[in-house]
Amino acid sequence: MNSFDPPGHQAPGQPRSPQPANPSWLGQVRPQHYRPAPGFGNVQGPPSLPPDYAAATRSRTAAGVAALVVGGGVLAFMSLFLVLPFVLENTGADGFVLGFIASLLPLGTVLLTVRFIDRWEPEPRRLLVFAFLWGALVSISVVMLIEPFFSAAAGPASGLDYTTFSVTVRAPVVEEFAKSLGLLLLLICARKQFDGPVDGVVIAFTIAAGFAFTENILYFGRAVAASSTPGTDLAVVFFLRGVMSPFAHAIFTGTTGLILGYAARRWNTGLTLPAFAVGLIPAMLLHSGWNSMGQDFLAQYIVVQVPIFLLAVLVVMLLRVAERRLTRQRLQEYAAAGWFTGPEVAMLATPAGRRSALRWAGSIDRGPQMRALLQAATRLALTRQRILSGRDVPGHQFDEQRQLREILVLRDAVLR
Repeated sequence: MNSFDPPGHQAPGQPRSPQPANPSWLGQVRPQHYRPAPGFGNVQGPPSLPPDYAAATRSRTAAGVAALVVGGGVLAFMSLFLVLPFVLENTGADGFVLGFIASLLPLGTVLLTVRFIDRWEPEPRRLLVFAFLWGALVSISVVMLIEPFFSAAAGPASGLDYTTFSVTVRAPVVEEFAKSLGLLLLLICARKQFDGPVDGVVIAFTIAAGFAFTENILYFGRAVAASSTPGTDLAVVFFLRGVMSPFAHAIFTGTTGLILGYAARRWNTGLTLPAFAVGLIPAMLLHSGWNSMGQDFLAQYIVVQVPIFLLAVLVVMLLRVAERRLTRQRLQEYAAAGWFTGPEVAMLATPAGRRSALRWAGSIDRGPQMRALLQAATRLALTRQRILSGRDVPGHQFDEQRQLREILVLRDAVLR
């Protein structure tokens, strides 16, 4: 790659209209909402929306994200005073330190997976920090506060003995509700950052990683504090939780994130609460099924849990493929309008093209600029998808105009 083709240039034989409009099940668009991309040169001047409207739109978005981050920080700080004494009481100081260290390995495994899933269109770091703190502190506090009330209300009615009820009903219901509440808040307060199923899975995995991290500290630390053979017991518990099931909580809560992500992709606020309720059902059932494994644990793990894990891997891979196809399709629509050429779309919207572009840009010391251009192109494709969803079209068209001008600036930054 030596250079970009000039903006507005149409390669010989390049089609003037994108085919098809709906590249996959992830990006379906109702025909009445479809509209062509703006032609090159039609957004060179100031934004077409009234400044007051644009300012109000940006203000609402910024206020929602700020409230989420600040509120989440305050809740996490307050939760620390509830969670930390509880964990220390159960583990002791030595158990807490050893449990904390041992918990870092499964935590790192899940977070590296999150990074892999999130590479195509990375989530804002502040939202991922919110998600992790929600899982590690706030959701634990929510569980501690509502578990007694749930047990008093549902325990006698269940007809189960205390242990069975606690393991198979109370823990799955209360814990999945507490974790997924953070997902719901993110969807409500940071809607523009929540673009679809992939984002839902990324955020859900991050929340679950935080929850499992604190829970692992408790389990690992208690294995040390309450045992006459702490080394052996810690090794056994670590193998069960850190080796055999580091993704258990991620898969449970990931189903809720997946369903909430579909609701976000439809951009229909009326779907949010129903999607939250529906998304909790598979999470709670999977969690209950995991906790119900007894003496035949190994057989159930191999026959049931391993296939569930493999299915989760397959779903994640399909989501990544669909996300790339969606990006490419939407950028092809801009190419048909003269913003990109076919080779540029391949560069911006395929893994091989991006790797090649980054290598070339690195060779001329333009790596950061190229990375910014790739991310901007992905954001542009997702903005177009929001436009085609038919919700708040003027606001998203304003974002589209701004992003198209940003693309031109970033293109110049790479080439200068």
